[in-house]
Amino acid sequence: MNDPVTDTTYRVTADELRQFIERYERLEAEKKDIADQQKEVMAEAKGRGYDTKVIRKVIALRKKSSDEIAEEEAVLEMYKEALGMA
Repeated sequence: MNDPVTDTTYRVTADELRQFIERYERLEAEKKDIADQQKEVMAEAKGRGYDTKVIRKVIALRKKSSDEIAEEEAVLEMYKEALGMA
């Protein structure tokens, strides 16, 4: 026998679940659009003669604090010296 409370609860839960899934799918589509735009920017920079590998490194560095950068550079220098590369 169908319980009206259970049926209503199921429909509300199903609707809510559908909303979460649809929101996530919209975000996935937006993320893809943004990634495509980022690729276009890098292709344009490369076309203008910039080294995109270095641009990506600069972008990564801009996300870090000056202390983090200094620490990484110090460790890199230490490793290079240990390997006779400095």
